[in-house]
Amino acid sequence: MKGLFRRRFDVMKLILSVVICQIVGGVGAIFTSSSISTWYPNLIKPAFTPPNWMFAPVWTILYLLMGVSLFLILVKREEKRTLTPALTIFAVQLTLNGLWSYLFFGLRNPLYGFIGIILLWVMILLTMLEFSKISKLASMLLIPYLAWVTIATTLNFYLWRMNM
Repeated sequence: MKGLFRRRFDVMKLILSVVICQIVGGVGAIFTSSSISTWYPNLIKPAFTPPNWMFAPVWTILYLLMGVSLFLILVKREEKRTLTPALTIFAVQLTLNGLWSYLFFGLRNPLYGFIGIILLWVMILLTMLEFSKISKLASMLLIPYLAWVTIATTLNFYLWRMNM
């Protein structure tokens, strides 16, 4: 009976972890949607800019991977002093993730977006380092996220410089 309760509790943790990350994506989309058809098309873009249709599916997958990564940390039986820094850094990077959409699209400011995404990139890397102390798999699940944000950082830099 105890094992059944534990499995149900873990399933709820998994669902909640993924939903929390997807909600951040949804909040970011609120800021994005107002500018994606009006302001963003008028920006001068570098040749390597991914097509617009690619962003939503990529981010959906990345938020799913973030949620599973978070879940793997939450189900580990680690001491609080080990979990707290990892979860705090994860929360900061997730907040910065949502904030970037506001800075770039909401304020329509590529410079603010660039500053925000640099901070986000650093926090993703720190999250991966902290998660690797608890679960290598949880850290590895964030590799595509770091890779995509690296591309996004480069794109954001060029959008800022080309549209000054």
